[in-house]
Amino acid sequence: MSPDPRPRTVLDLPKWKAEGHRLVMLTCYDAAFARLLAEEVDILLVGDSLNQVIAGQETTLSATLDQMIYHSAAVRRGAPGALLFVDLPFLTYQVTVAEAIRNAGRVLQETGADGVKLEGGQVMAETVRALVDRGIPVMGHLGLTPQSVHALGGYRVQGRSPAAADRLVDDARALEEAGACATVLELLPTEVARRVTAALRIPTIGIGAGIGCDGQVLVLHDMLGLNEGFAPKFLKHYAELGASVRAAVRDYAGEVRAGRYPGPEHSFE
Repeated sequence: MSPDPRPRTVLDLPKWKAEGHRLVMLTCYDAAFARLLAEEVDILLVGDSLNQVIAGQETTLSATLDQMIYHSAAVRRGAPGALLFVDLPFLTYQVTVAEAIRNAGRVLQETGADGVKLEGGQVMAETVRALVDRGIPVMGHLGLTPQSVHALGGYRVQGRSPAAADRLVDDARALEEAGACATVLELLPTEVARRVTAALRIPTIGIGAGIGCDGQVLVLHDMLGLNEGFAPKFLKHYAELGASVRAAVRDYAGEVRAGRYPGPEHSFE
């Protein structure tokens, strides 16, 4: 069997871009799913989206560092060989560079992750450089940045004006120059995302940013159809597990109530 060609360290990411390989990234929040995803997915991301998907909150803003560490450690146990990134939650990296170093270092120390992801462009370049200089790989995040959802006026497409598109290119270049190994581009017009991608040597990973990015990411529960009722334009359901779960639970409940489960084959005599 030939060796697995997928990226195994952050140093592989720009090589993949240069060679034209498209990166596959999915969010993941537990060991069970990590085991299922590790065979096919290039990068696992423990996103602060877990605050919405798992904890039922309206936004990502109340996610905590302890929460991220708990889930990230579980994912690492489920996929010990995967390339794993972890979102730094709101206010764990924006206040001071020293806090960002301490909190990002704690993530790597306590989870075994390969790097962290943070939101913001030029304003975060100093922080990105400080983390990278201390041996902490960083993935950026531009466009719709969920931790700034209130300042952005909601979950809406960014970069529509020429000036906004220019700022995104400048932000992406600033992240690259600061040492970021990749950046997520969220909710951007296709041509703007393509322009940002062309301006960088590091890969871009799109979500709602069209086909021109170097890779794609989706929230796992969204693409599996578990987040019922959530259907933005960019999302494709690759399964309808919400309906499957409902049907399975309905069958189980019916058999229990009818006295058909457990049967002799499930019982100890």
